[in-house]
Amino acid sequence: MQIILLSGGSGKRLWPLSNDVRSKQFLKVLVDENGNRESMAQRVYGQITKAQPFADITVATNAAQVDSILVQMGEKVSIVLEPERRDTFPAIVLACAYLALEKNVNPEETIAVLPVDPYTELNFFYMLSSLDKLISKNEADIALIGIKPAMPTSKYGYIVPGAEVSANAFSVMHFVEKPDELEAAALIDNGAYWNGGVFAFKLKYLMDIAKENMQFASFEDLRNRYGELEKISFDYKVLERAERVSVVPYHGKWSDIGTWRTLADEMPESISGPVVTEHIRNTFVINELDIPVVALGAKDLVIAASPDGILVSDLVESSQLKPVVDRLEDARPMFEERRWGEYTVVAKNKSSLVKRLFLEKGKSISYQTHRLRDEVWVITSGSGDLILDDETLNISVGDTMQIKRGQKHMVTALSDLHIVEVQLGERFNENDIERFAVEDRI
Repeated sequence: MQIILLSGGSGKRLWPLSNDVRSKQFLKVLVDENGNRESMAQRVYGQITKAQPFADITVATNAAQVDSILVQMGEKVSIVLEPERRDTFPAIVLACAYLALEKNVNPEETIAVLPVDPYTELNFFYMLSSLDKLISKNEADIALIGIKPAMPTSKYGYIVPGAEVSANAFSVMHFVEKPDELEAAALIDNGAYWNGGVFAFKLKYLMDIAKENMQFASFEDLRNRYGELEKISFDYKVLERAERVSVVPYHGKWSDIGTWRTLADEMPESISGPVVTEHIRNTFVINELDIPVVALGAKDLVIAASPDGILVSDLVESSQLKPVVDRLEDARPMFEERRWGEYTVVAKNKSSLVKRLFLEKGKSISYQTHRLRDEVWVITSGSGDLILDDETLNISVGDTMQIKRGQKHMVTALSDLHIVEVQLGERFNENDIERFAVEDRI
């Protein structure tokens, strides 16, 4: 079985901790069985590898999330990059074309697709084997996991089951997309399930559909013409038009943790970071800044502070956060996780931008140059080797390095390395990087 994880999202529902780069699935706000902080993506990846140890995992995502995926999941996962965001149908077509045309996966093999961030139990991922069995035995063209609803809600779509087709699997009569709560209650009374966005099919089945929509000669051809694929969800384009669809019920705990309110229910502690509280009730405070947050007499609130901004919201009203954040002016993310470590933007104006960089021991920033800016580095902790226009220099605490625009440079951390980077120029863009192979310096 091949597993495709869909990793996207704008990150605005859990602003200011999440952003376009660090979407909600990468926030380390959960705690694993050993008491270590983990993200939703790390939790799901760990559960899949336990429940389906022989499955290959491919993540469909955008370029901004690649570093977070590799840091949090490791180098074993395959990554398929969407050239642009176009909804779940094009993303799944692209990932399946990669499996079929680049990895030469057997057309008869089962493909299971699921979001990267459901909050659920290990047993949920064992159920992927039930989907595989239905597909392998040709008992369905598409097989789904349906979640037994915990309550009537308009947040999810509903699956209305029909007759039993095999042990603990039912045909699907029809789907209802996000009904109001009154209709949702009636659906639940009639045995309907939540649609958790988990489905399986044979690779050949989806590739045939893909080629009905667009003829392409290779994976690269498809990727280059990705914008020609219809921008539509998989549910509307494929699932609701399929003839033989089955659902396997799941009766355990499940949530998509899409808002601060649902996240608060799963957070191991209500306070995180430099926070002082007094007489608070049902209030959650998360502070990622170096300065303290004081909450006094707060009731039923979520308070979150990060380099991207500060949120103070009623817990119930926090579910309406996205349209409010949409009114903010577009701004670059102030924090990013990278393969070599992480950085935080601490100050910026028209002519300069200041970052704090952290490189893990043994990691390197790529050999690169910039066209639009000069840089000044101040080493505040640790040591490393800096290559500057082919000359290797050892750098350590107290050293100051000037890097002019056009100069090739890279740094390798000999120990955990902290750098204050001052960028000087007229424009500051993360795309202002031209990378070179290290061999190019010889």
